[in-house]
Amino acid sequence: MAKRKVTLIPGDGVGPSLVDAALAVMDAAGADIEWDRQEAGEAVMESRGTPLPPDVLDNIRENRVAYKGPITTPVGSGFRSVNVALRKELDLYACVRPAFSIEGVRSPYRDIDLVVVRENMEDLYAGLEHMVTPDVAESLKIITRQGSERIVRFAFEYVRRNGRRKLTVVHKANIMKMTDGLFLRVAREIAEEYPDVEFEERIVDNMCMQLVQKPHIYDVMVMPNLYGDLLSDLCAGLIGGLGIAPSSNLGDGELAVFEPAHGSAPKYTGLDKVDPTAQILSGYLMLRHIGQEDAADRVLAGVRKVIGEGKVVTYDIGGDAKTSEMAAAIVKAIEAC
Repeated sequence: MAKRKVTLIPGDGVGPSLVDAALAVMDAAGADIEWDRQEAGEAVMESRGTPLPPDVLDNIRENRVAYKGPITTPVGSGFRSVNVALRKELDLYACVRPAFSIEGVRSPYRDIDLVVVRENMEDLYAGLEHMVTPDVAESLKIITRQGSERIVRFAFEYVRRNGRRKLTVVHKANIMKMTDGLFLRVAREIAEEYPDVEFEERIVDNMCMQLVQKPHIYDVMVMPNLYGDLLSDLCAGLIGGLGIAPSSNLGDGELAVFEPAHGSAPKYTGLDKVDPTAQILSGYLMLRHIGQEDAADRVLAGVRKVIGEGKVVTYDIGGDAKTSEMAAAIVKAIEAC
């Protein structure tokens, strides 16, 4: 049987070194993949005039699945986020970010197991901004029935498919009665189609408090775009930080892009010191997505073993190992199983 072809985008900053580490781990785990390398981000901005060339998008459409390192997003100026552009161009409407505890990572919380399902295309992230006057800026919040229906239905199906416990819809419909009101109304309607799934509602500010106070009573959460951006980082904080937080962006069918939730950390470029866990676990999610569950399980087991031992881990999780050394330790752990 032919290897599964996957688009590979190394990214910027620490991205290429993290991707190299993750590829070594997935290879040791027996991933049966042919990597189709493409370039995007700062590396091609000057030569191609865009950080996301059309042929890269075409390549992902053809392969259906992409695996990428972090890409730099300028703050306040320059090109818009490549990650946002990928989601919009490929209609990757669902961002799924699991947050689960790993023994050995410093955190005041234990046994966290949460999943944030974030609508990716609408809300304030639609990018409809303009200057009303030189001193007044306006941004439009867009919520549609179609967008709400497909993300909520995706979340319910995710709960069923993964044997999860319940789904919580997060909103601010008490204040934004039309936009968030529509999102909540649609969620209530679709919930009637899934009587086997426990369903509940939480206002977003109360949800933030409850996730800090009692995160263990929650499971899968679905919400509009902005809240998903914020709460997914909050959940990452519960498990030790963005350095161990994987992420996936999914569209219809098998179309998907997998990447770590953190940024490109350009000041660490070439230093071989950043924790590769989020990048590796994004590979774990990808392997499960393409049906290579055995390899995925070996990746996760290797990560848990090395971090649990705490002997060969990077500075941001309490050690002094290099990125490459930690990856090598995970490879060794996988090969020893």
